[in-house]
Amino acid sequence: MEIKSLEQLREADERTQRFTPGGLSLDKILTPESAAQFQQELVAGLNLVPDVTAGTRQSFDRLRTIYAYGVLCYDIFTIVDSHALLVIEHALRDRFLEFHGGTVTFVRTSDQREFRVDATSYEPIMDFLRTSAGKKSRLRVGAGPATVQFNGMLDGLHRWARAAGLLRGQRNRGHERVTMQLRNFVAHPTSAHLLMPVDCVRTLRDLAEFINQLWGHPTPGGRLYSAPSERSIVVVAWDKQGGTQTFLAEHLGGGPQEGDDKLRCVILRGRFRPGIHEMDPGLTHFDSRFENTLFPTDYLWGPGTLADASDWYARHQPQPDEVDHLDRVFAIRYDHGQLYRPMRIDVAAGLEPEDRAGLWHLVRADHPDDALGHTRNLITGDLGCTSEGECPTCYASGLAAGPWHDVIDPGSVSPEARRQLSVDLRLSNLYARSKPVTLA
Repeated sequence: MEIKSLEQLREADERTQRFTPGGLSLDKILTPESAAQFQQELVAGLNLVPDVTAGTRQSFDRLRTIYAYGVLCYDIFTIVDSHALLVIEHALRDRFLEFHGGTVTFVRTSDQREFRVDATSYEPIMDFLRTSAGKKSRLRVGAGPATVQFNGMLDGLHRWARAAGLLRGQRNRGHERVTMQLRNFVAHPTSAHLLMPVDCVRTLRDLAEFINQLWGHPTPGGRLYSAPSERSIVVVAWDKQGGTQTFLAEHLGGGPQEGDDKLRCVILRGRFRPGIHEMDPGLTHFDSRFENTLFPTDYLWGPGTLADASDWYARHQPQPDEVDHLDRVFAIRYDHGQLYRPMRIDVAAGLEPEDRAGLWHLVRADHPDDALGHTRNLITGDLGCTSEGECPTCYASGLAAGPWHDVIDPGSVSPEARRQLSVDLRLSNLYARSKPVTLA
C-alpha cells in the first residue's frame, strides 16, 4: 500500500471529475470544486419520509454522506453501492418490527397451534425460528388470517413485505428479485468489480424509493414505486392520410387554423405532459373497449371536428386527475380460439350478453401487455406461468378464471365505463382486438 500525504489524500480523483452534468467527458474534466458540487447535488434530493425509523434513516444518511467523498476516491462509489444493497435487509427488519407492534404470531402447519413471540427486537424471532416448532411454522401477517413461509432472512422478509401489501407493482417483483441476488453477491463475493457514480446514484435512488414505499409513501415521479401520476385532458386528432396530432385540450381555443376542417379528433384524459417529455405512446392507438395505452386512459368526447371539440371543452371544462398505474386488474376473454386484448374490469362488467361468452381471466399487472402475455402463456402452456397468485415467470398475478358471471361483478360498472361503452372507438388498427391462440 502506498502511503500518501494528507495533501495527496485531498486531491480530487480525475475519474470522478470526468462525470459532468452533460455525461461522461473524455476530453475535459470538472474542477475539483465543481465535481464536489455536482456529485453532492445528485444525492441531496434523495430524502426519506419522516415515518422511517431512526436506524434505517441513519444508515441511509451515512451512505449519502460517504458518497460525496467519491470525489477524492473513485472506489468509494462501489463501496457505497454495495453497502446500499445491505441496507435493504436493515430496512425490512425495522419495518417488520414496527408493523407487528411488539409481538408476532407463528402458526404450526401440522396442528394450527399458535406461538406468540416477542418482537421488540429481532433476536427473539431468530431464536424461535431455530427451534423445532419455528422450523415447522408459518408467520401470520399482521392480524391474519394470511400466513407466509418465513425464515427471518432477506427472502423471508421480502415475502412478508409483499404479503403485507407494503410493496407495490408487478414489475417491481422482478426488480426486487434481482436486487436480492445482487445483495447476495455483495455478501458472498466471487470476484471484484468497479462501478461508476451513475450506478451508485441509481442504487441510492432505488433504495430511497424502496424504503419510503415500505413506510407507505410512494415517490412522486419515481422509477419504481411511483406515486399516482397526473392525467391531462388531451386531444388526439387525425387526418385521412393517417397523420396524427396530440396536444393539450387547453390549446383548442386558439381559433381556426388552416387545415382544421380536414381533421377529426377525440378528447381523452390520459398521460401527456409535453413540458417534461412524458407521453403515453398508446394514446394514438386508444380503444374505448380494450386497453392499448400504457397508463389508464378515459374517453371523454368524440369523434368530431376540432371546432366541436373546442365547444364541448369550453362548456364542460373537464379537469386533470391522478391515477395509479401499478397493480391494475385486467379482464381477458378467451373464446372459440380467440384471445382478446385486456379490458378494464368496469368496462367488462357493462358488456352485452353476446360479448360475455368464453373463459375469462382476471389478472393483476402494471401494463396491459403484461397481462395479455401471462394469459397467453396460460393457454398455450408456454414458459410455466401459474394461474393463481404471483407468477414466478412473468410480471403478473392470476386472480381468478371462469365464466363471465363467476368472475365479474355486473354492479361494478363505473360512469367512466358507461361512457366508453357508449361508443365503439378505435383510433388505429395497430392492435388487433383478438388473435387466434391454440390451447396447449
